[in-house]
Amino acid sequence: MQTIHAGYRSMSLLVSINWDRLLYVFTIVFALFLGAYLGSFLQ
Repeated sequence: MQTIHAGYRSMSLLVSINWDRLLYVFTIVFALFLGAYLGSFLQ
Protein backbone atom coordinates (compact mmCIF):
# COMPACT_ATOMS: atom_id res chain seq x y z
CA MET A 1 0.00 0.00 0.00
CA GLN A 2 2.87 2.36 0.75
CA THR A 3 4.35 1.70 -2.68
CA ILE A 4 1.10 2.67 -4.38
CA HIS A 5 0.85 5.81 -2.27
CA ALA A 6 4.46 6.79 -2.99
CA GLY A 7 3.97 6.14 -6.70
CA TYR A 8 0.83 8.27 -6.75
CA ARG A 9 2.62 11.07 -4.90
CA SER A 10 5.56 11.06 -7.31
CA MET A 11 3.21 11.00 -10.32
CA SER A 12 1.28 13.90 -8.82
CA LEU A 13 4.53 15.84 -8.39
CA LEU A 14 5.54 15.23 -12.01
CA VAL A 15 2.15 16.37 -13.28
CA SER A 16 2.20 19.48 -11.11
CA ILE A 17 5.67 20.41 -12.38
CA ASN A 18 5.01 19.68 -16.06
CA TRP A 19 1.31 20.52 -16.46
CA ASP A 20 2.02 23.25 -19.00
CA ARG A 21 4.04 20.88 -21.18
CA LEU A 22 1.28 18.27 -21.00
CA LEU A 23 -1.29 20.89 -21.96
CA TYR A 24 0.89 21.90 -24.90
CA VAL A 25 1.15 18.30 -26.14
CA PHE A 26 -2.58 17.65 -25.73
CA THR A 27 -3.39 20.86 -27.60
CA ILE A 28 -1.21 19.83 -30.54
CA VAL A 29 -2.73 16.33 -30.63
CA PHE A 30 -6.25 17.79 -30.48
CA ALA A 31 -5.45 20.23 -33.30
CA LEU A 32 -4.10 17.42 -35.48
CA PHE A 33 -7.19 15.28 -34.93
CA LEU A 34 -9.48 18.23 -35.56
CA GLY A 35 -7.61 19.06 -38.76
CA ALA A 36 -7.88 15.47 -39.96
CA TYR A 37 -11.58 15.40 -39.12
CA LEU A 38 -12.29 18.61 -40.98
CA GLY A 39 -10.04 17.55 -43.84
CA SER A 40 -12.10 14.40 -44.31
CA PHE A 41 -15.09 16.58 -45.25
CA LEU A 42 -13.14 18.48 -47.91
CA GLN A 43 -12.24 15.48 -50.01
